[in-house]
Amino acid sequence: MRSIVTIALVGLGAQLVDGTLGMAYGVTSTTLLLTAGYAPAVASASVHLAEIGTTLASGAAHWRFGNVNWRVVRAIGIPGAAGAFAGATFLSSLSTAAAAPWMAGVLLALGVYLLVRFASAVPPVRREVPPRRRFLVPLGVFAGFVDATGGGGWGPVATPTLISSGGMTPRRVIGTVDTSEFLVAVAASAGFFLGMGLHEVPWTTVLGLLAGGLAAAPLAAYLVRHLPTRLLGVAVGGVIILTNSRTLLNAFDVANGVRPAVYVTIAAVWLAFLAGAVQGMRSDRRAAGTPEPERAAA
Repeated sequence: MRSIVTIALVGLGAQLVDGTLGMAYGVTSTTLLLTAGYAPAVASASVHLAEIGTTLASGAAHWRFGNVNWRVVRAIGIPGAAGAFAGATFLSSLSTAAAAPWMAGVLLALGVYLLVRFASAVPPVRREVPPRRRFLVPLGVFAGFVDATGGGGWGPVATPTLISSGGMTPRRVIGTVDTSEFLVAVAASAGFFLGMGLHEVPWTTVLGLLAGGLAAAPLAAYLVRHLPTRLLGVAVGGVIILTNSRTLLNAFDVANGVRPAVYVTIAAVWLAFLAGAVQGMRSDRRAAGTPEPERAAA
């Protein structure tokens, strides 16, 4: 599992998800690395180091196409970097046994969010009036802390919050959040260096994630026009919930006889959300009068 080719496939898959949904690179790749047996701090550090390269490339592309509000980048990115640094040093100070359920809990919550978020309709935003700094600063600190301690979360927390605020168009939100994530990735990496040291960083894993992510970026830009976003978001959310539920059940020594009921319940809820997403897609297409798959709005 830990060969560079397999790790590159993990990075490629995570970037395809992120490029199609506008979020979840860290959540997806961290979940896969934890499943492969990496320690929580090592998994999150690897992902954030790889994200320095992927977010830099993504931010440059968004800047070129005019998708970046630099005032919001500064207002949310700097406090986000502070939150990420604090989160990275906090996670590095925990033992592997203590960190595993913490990270699994954060990832599970983000998985639930993805499930609910993409099963429901996305409110339209037609006019750009960026939120004030007093709103952006605490949002950045919180999203940065969650991102570092959970191995991902900057996009799932910041992107929908800015869209729901009604002040920015979706493409400007995505470009601004992606660009500011570079600061978060750099600060989180610095925090992990301080807490872990360079000798604990699996550089082969970092390079594999980076290579896969960079290779997937143009393909993701193509797929976003053709894949049903709602269905993919709900599917990814369900996988993340199932995977991290297993980690939490193991961490709390839940009896083996209880586990099948938990998994069956999660699967039943997941299928219900998938059915709801399919129905929502059909309703959206009928309302729009077009058979084309919906585009990502977050």
